[in-house]
Amino acid sequence: MRVPRSLQGRLGLWLGIVLTLLWVAAASVTALIARGEIEEVFDSALQETAQRILPLAVVDILNREEAGISQRLAAIRGHDEFFTYIVRDDQGRILLQSHAADPAAFPAWDGIGFRQTATHRLYSDEAVQGTIRITMAEPLDHRASVAREIQMGLGLPLLIVLPIALLAIVLAVRASLAPVRQFRDRLSARGARDLSPVASADLPTEIAPLAETMNGLLGRLQAAFEAERSFAANAAHELRTPLAGAIAQAQRLQAETRDADARARAAEIEATLKRLTRLSERLLQLARAEGGRLRRDVAADLRPVARLIVDDLARVAGPGRILLTMPESAILSDLDPDAFAILLRNLIENALRYGQPGSTVEVSLRTDGTLVVANDGPVVPADDLVRLTHRFERVRSDGRGSGLGLAIVATIAERSGCQLDLRSPREGRDSGFEARLSPTGIREMNL
Repeated sequence: MRVPRSLQGRLGLWLGIVLTLLWVAAASVTALIARGEIEEVFDSALQETAQRILPLAVVDILNREEAGISQRLAAIRGHDEFFTYIVRDDQGRILLQSHAADPAAFPAWDGIGFRQTATHRLYSDEAVQGTIRITMAEPLDHRASVAREIQMGLGLPLLIVLPIALLAIVLAVRASLAPVRQFRDRLSARGARDLSPVASADLPTEIAPLAETMNGLLGRLQAAFEAERSFAANAAHELRTPLAGAIAQAQRLQAETRDADARARAAEIEATLKRLTRLSERLLQLARAEGGRLRRDVAADLRPVARLIVDDLARVAGPGRILLTMPESAILSDLDPDAFAILLRNLIENALRYGQPGSTVEVSLRTDGTLVVANDGPVVPADDLVRLTHRFERVRSDGRGSGLGLAIVATIAERSGCQLDLRSPREGRDSGFEARLSPTGIREMNL
């Protein structure tokens, strides 16, 4: 027999087996005790019947006109005669017998008391100084039949009560393990980034230590992640000032030197420092996405945030590079405006950086809350699409970008309940790239 892997199955199985064995053992012991009592009752009835019939037989025999005559009593009406008897004299001659008595079943006289043959239980007694002797007989089959009926009476309820008891055990075990299932559901409902302790006050005492140990592990993991995020955010923040100073020095060097080679090296240093600055900004955004609260208690309109980000990037990208389409009605969302701004900025910058030079980046914030950022350009292979949301992954190896833009977007989408869908080619075209944020993440409330 294969033991179930679940605790509920094991408890139900073993409790059912133990209950069945106990019931069978109790029924067997009860049957043995009842059989012993029945034997005593039948022996007592056999003896008392013999002692009641013997005086009557003595009177009948002594009042006969002719001695030594054998007489068989006739039945008044048909019935099952479980007790039969014969009355004999001291020479073994049968003087009286019941109507169903078979003399062959009665052995020779061997004294007062109980005897047993292969087929009958016997009791013998005598009167008139041993000249008149009676022997009562009861078939052993009768006693065995009564014993079987008692065993059936004890066993048949087992077929009805045992399934009910097993069902009650299963329901009781299931009800007892309900707090464990609730704890499992609470744990499975957690997001990948949620490491806060899981409520375990209602767990049984046998399982509560496991939950406490797991909550302690979650606490240590959360502390480790918080330290990592804090270090990344602090390092990126502290790098801003020295990087800005280094960029200023590189620009001043370009302005003051007349050596073309020195000016070129200073320009390279400036470009490298700017890339490092952008990387530190991305690290700050990633730390914000991983550790910050991305949902607010009050909903706000997303359109002003989208307009602000597009206008800011359009000043750098140039006129006509970004086309924003929004509904006239407000799109209210509990998504944090800063998180939405980071998300939208990274999507647009990614489209400007990797899209076809001079092409228009189309940004659409639809009435149903769907955010779509699309650009023209070559088709991105399916294998590359899967890797784009990984950190420090780039489609091209030209060194442009930090490889964190779409990773930040994916992190915000995951932690805010969004569904980010990357497509290439873009919808309705045979080329280009499109990033779509489903309304499950926006949670729009149109007015």
